[in-house]
Amino acid sequence: MRRTLLVIALLVTPALAAAQSVPQSRAEITLSFAPVVKRAAPAVVNIYTRTVRAQRGVRFRGDPFFERFFGDFFGQSRQGRRRIENSLGSGVIVGEDGLVVSNYHVVGEADEITVVLADRREFEAEVIFTDQASDLAVLQLDDAADLPVLPFRDSDSLEVGDLVLAIGNPFGVGQTVTSGIVSGLARGGNGSRQRGQNGAGYFIQTDAAINPGNSGGALVDMSGALVGVNTAILTRSGGSNGIGFAVPSDLVARVVEAARSGEMRLERPWLGVQAKPVDGELAEALGLDRPEGVLLEGIHPMSPLAAAGLKRGDLVLGLGDAPVDSPAELAFRSATLGIGGTADVDFVRRGQPMSAEVALAPPPETPARDPRQFSDAGRLSGLAVVSVNPAVQVEARLPAEASGVLVTGLAGPARRSALRRGDVIFSVNGEAVNNTAELERAIRVRNLDLGVLRRGQRGSVRIVNG
Repeated sequence: MRRTLLVIALLVTPALAAAQSVPQSRAEITLSFAPVVKRAAPAVVNIYTRTVRAQRGVRFRGDPFFERFFGDFFGQSRQGRRRIENSLGSGVIVGEDGLVVSNYHVVGEADEITVVLADRREFEAEVIFTDQASDLAVLQLDDAADLPVLPFRDSDSLEVGDLVLAIGNPFGVGQTVTSGIVSGLARGGNGSRQRGQNGAGYFIQTDAAINPGNSGGALVDMSGALVGVNTAILTRSGGSNGIGFAVPSDLVARVVEAARSGEMRLERPWLGVQAKPVDGELAEALGLDRPEGVLLEGIHPMSPLAAAGLKRGDLVLGLGDAPVDSPAELAFRSATLGIGGTADVDFVRRGQPMSAEVALAPPPETPARDPRQFSDAGRLSGLAVVSVNPAVQVEARLPAEASGVLVTGLAGPARRSALRRGDVIFSVNGEAVNNTAELERAIRVRNLDLGVLRRGQRGSVRIVNG
């Protein structure tokens, strides 16, 4: 027994010694991130914003009872008052001429923006491009030139375990650097919690500490190249718990390119599908060795995937030579490809691997929106609607199979109906409604039973006119 234990000890000890060995040279003792920080930090800026918001009105203003006793006291005390909101964040210089990328929730609605460089120079800035869906915004600094710039790295080349640094201005203490690793790739944003975040997206996950004020700052690799823009954290306390998210540099580069070219918004190719990720149970039902890809649950008749031959029930594995394992990743891949040209889509149908070429085009405006607001429709007077088409589906985040008319506004008597802005009316008294003209004709009766799609759930709204 002693001989056996001795052999095991002799086998294990050298491995442990190698893993836990002390530095053997002066160079190893002085290993540091400092050279990386010196390259990257000058291109990361602090951002200070000032936003003016209108003060909310007094609840009882205009009420005859309160005006009798208090006169116009409430109106005089509140009328014309404004609330000033100050906030801070970070940004990354991506152009020598003063082009800076940050988060939309940091600068997107600001009235005044001041950018402070690492060398303490200050510049006024204005927002020249926003993409709220990716929580990104691009700023132009006034009278800036020859600024330090961070180069982009292909975020698809990242691997879990890669060392990264997060640089920003947490809590306004000044430029701060934290280190960590890439903890995960292709993360959906459903768990992220940070003011301004809508939870949608596709992120790089890192354990490098990210705190309030880091938003819009840089996530860089060990060569000082930009791999992501820090945007959100998973937290219950408001501070870092070691789970942070960054927008991948591939999408950041697309947004910057759109800003440079003078585009008004980031055009994303429209796929026109409703997809779900594949879990273990579904993989077994599909005869797969392991869960992979996304299953097409719905596909719009005008979808470019439908034109390429794909059908409901197909399993999409990749788009544009990149794997796809979630609906968020499918949207991300299409966004990075941009408008124009084609891309290959790899999919499986009944166990057979297949491939097709898909056009990269924006959502069509067919049929026309034909916006209308009804003025003589009884209890629906004041109802504003547009016909649902693919472009409307994208803007309102409707499912690919949604059809009918979208409620865009409620005024007058319509405000007292059970309808809500964002509802889709798909039928009236059991008859399908395809556009605003059909709805206007269909509501000219006394009793109305409206088929309504609200937040993905179908229901009905009953209205009696007269």
